Amino acid sequence: MRRRDFISLVGAAAWPLAARAQQRERMRRIGVLMNIGGDDPEAHARMTAFVQELAQLGWIAGRNVKIDSRWGAGDAKRLRRYAAELVALAPDVILANSSQSVAALIEITRDVPIVFASIADPVGAGFVESVGRPGGNVTGFMNFEYSISGKWLELLKEISPRMTRVAVLRDAAIAAGSGQLGAIQSAATQLGIELRPIGVRDADEIERGLASFASSPTGGIIVTASPLGATVHRDLIIALAARHKLPAISSNRLFVSGGGLISYGPDRAEQNRRAAGYVDRILRGEKPADLPVQAPVKYELIINLKTAKALGLAVPDTLLARADEVIE
Repeated sequence: MRRRDFISLVGAAAWPLAARAQQRERMRRIGVLMNIGGDDPEAHARMTAFVQELAQLGWIAGRNVKIDSRWGAGDAKRLRRYAAELVALAPDVILANSSQSVAALIEITRDVPIVFASIADPVGAGFVESVGRPGGNVTGFMNFEYSISGKWLELLKEISPRMTRVAVLRDAAIAAGSGQLGAIQSAATQLGIELRPIGVRDADEIERGLASFASSPTGGIIVTASPLGATVHRDLIIALAARHKLPAISSNRLFVSGGGLISYGPDRAEQNRRAAGYVDRILRGEKPADLPVQAPVKYELIINLKTAKALGLAVPDTLLARADEVIE
């Protein structure tokens, strides 16, 4: 056989081998457990950011990674069932977007790596040993420290100076619910504001609580960061705040774009983008125990001037100057 023919034969054989090797590229598996509805704009924004960043890091859905998503929509029983389903699929790593999601997962596994986003107090909740050294199978990204909760009250007072009473919508079933309320209480003492905690377990509890609260004047609303209050019942709370003429603040920018007055908090889509970085590192061999929990790099202030006008509020120029976005 001539040398040219031999080289051609080897080259022809090498291409199928390379193609077969590419086809045999290991398919990795990622679980996603969120305690919001899959049809919520927040869900779309978070997943889009997560999947796009994964692709930038070389993980393409359907090619070398399979993503299994479950949406709890504020239903604790459903969330636990979905957590069990995801763990049974033997994923390489799971992304979780709430304290309830992480809690449901670690009841089932202490082996599967879990990366969280948008959790307020992972140490207090018992998910990690410390922020710097998580120590187990869980790590991720906090949405804020409790001190920011007092900032919500300060901003609400700045935009509504006559306010003397505030309804605090919080989920008492999670550690962050009490932590946020405590930080707000500290600020309320200094500002001379009376607080009224209101639960967010279901729509009836929220409607009854706010109807009773609104019977007296000079009130306002703080929607603390929880899946039930800030996401699942977001539209209801916006509608009730408008009906009762109550200025309201949330940590979620979708609260403002949906008609709420003001929001101050992290960009949750950005947190999911950053979480993709940790998922990538875990898929490449690093351990959650060695990846420190991180805080947000930026908080956004969003104001809805149309809502302010409907409430008869004149937003101070100093506050407008600090806003990252103003909706008119």
